[in-house]
Amino acid sequence: MTGYALPIKRLIKELGKFPGIGEKTATRLATFILRASEEDARRLAESILEVKQKIRICSVCFNLTEGDICDICEDKSRDREVICVVEEPDSLVAIEESGCFGGTYHVLHGTLSPLDGVGPEHLRIQELLNRIAHNHIKEIIVATNPDVQGEATALLINKSVRGLGVLVTRIALGVPVGGNLKYMDRMTLKKSLEFRRGI
Repeated sequence: MTGYALPIKRLIKELGKFPGIGEKTATRLATFILRASEEDARRLAESILEVKQKIRICSVCFNLTEGDICDICEDKSRDREVICVVEEPDSLVAIEESGCFGGTYHVLHGTLSPLDGVGPEHLRIQELLNRIAHNHIKEIIVATNPDVQGEATALLINKSVRGLGVLVTRIALGVPVGGNLKYMDRMTLKKSLEFRRGI
């Protein structure tokens, strides 16, 4: 970063803190901001501050919201007997955009990862158990990612919910629509066979 004025270096350093943003990308973003109008830069800064000041966590499902309860939890047309458990709010958004789920959600805000110091107490599992205990819940759909941490979290949820009279299901894993079997990795094919269903 030699050759840049101190304010530009600071901006590059701050932009570089974002996940997936390296020094080169941070420099390109800083250059873009420099070329933008003062009004555009002000709107960007104001939107960042607004998000920090106004966004909070829903007291029911732990989604991000402006109020105490998110729009999904307030929606009376949702099936309140089915809860889809996701890792992060962006997973919830992805499922919502599919338009195929009409139940409610529970956001864990992470996954089980002992090597990173994330244990069950760091996730919103106790809150999920409280929701099950105080509501008429028929099914928990575990929609964590199909990686090591997601699978470990799914097993933990299944173990925690066992004996509470709730059906626990896992999202199907395997070959994507439009995929070609000869290009699939072994784990994807294994999961496809495990999660096969009748036609």
